[in-house]
Amino acid sequence: MKKIYFLLFSISVCISCENSKAERVAMLPDSSGNINNLQIVIEDDLWSGPVGETLRKHFALPVDGLPQEEPLFSINQLSPKSFEGFTQKQRIFLFIQISETPTYKIIDNPYAKPQKAAFISAKSEEELLATIEEHADEIIALFQKTEIKENQRRIALSLLNVKPLEDSLGIRLKIPSAYRIAKITHNFAWLRKDIRTGTTNIMVYEMPINSFEKEETRIGDIIKMRDSIGQVHIEGATQGSYMITEEAYAPYLFTTEIDGKFAYETKGTWEVKNNFMAGPFVNYAIKDSINNRILVIEGFTFAPSIGKRDYQFELEAIIKSVQFK
Repeated sequence: MKKIYFLLFSISVCISCENSKAERVAMLPDSSGNINNLQIVIEDDLWSGPVGETLRKHFALPVDGLPQEEPLFSINQLSPKSFEGFTQKQRIFLFIQISETPTYKIIDNPYAKPQKAAFISAKSEEELLATIEEHADEIIALFQKTEIKENQRRIALSLLNVKPLEDSLGIRLKIPSAYRIAKITHNFAWLRKDIRTGTTNIMVYEMPINSFEKEETRIGDIIKMRDSIGQVHIEGATQGSYMITEEAYAPYLFTTEIDGKFAYETKGTWEVKNNFMAGPFVNYAIKDSINNRILVIEGFTFAPSIGKRDYQFELEAIIKSVQFK
């Protein structure tokens, strides 16, 4: 009987702790900041030396697949003495310091909600450098996941009716209402949104489930697939022109998971054959075994003379919202 009482007491304490945590988070102010803006709180002398160089090497690394170099994050450096008030509301931030107590920890919602913070402290610059090198990839992945969620939250404020997409291809996507359906058939859809200097675009189509089984020809097969789809569906402004994968550089190829399904992620640049148009694309070929197909969802941007990182990041957020019926 005592064991039962102890168990019930333990459960009660756990529930109380969870409720208290939820109440604390609910009382926090809303976080702020543009998508992919990272605040790094660090002393000026550390920022201007090897520690700062190492941070920039990782967190300002050029994004894969863009035609011009753009950093993973737009970084704002702030000294610890200025880290108060509204500066503590930044959605993602990194706090770096020299301290007698070495620390590496990730904290959710320390000052605002939603918020993801990484704290690193060490006894010397050398130890700081080692800790940053060890954990940078993990921190970047967590920050990017936070920014994808925030992008999806903003998108959900005004959604496009995607019933035609559900009916033709059996999926749900959370797409901003600013998009319009440019073309849709029983196995292909193209949606687009006008932006300041061009368009952002989403394509969805089906391929046979065994399309990319040969590792030695996989990237070539993905390129052939893209080019054939472009020739049929994405025509250029002049006769005989259509979208292809840029021929000068091979795309980047990764593996990932989308809605619990294995997928190939391809990032690179597209161009229009026999015309002067180009831009970045991100392509996900998702293995949908239940429906015996590869479902391909691609986002591509045409935006001459301006940055394209955040447009592509929004397209990734849209694609990663996919749900299979």
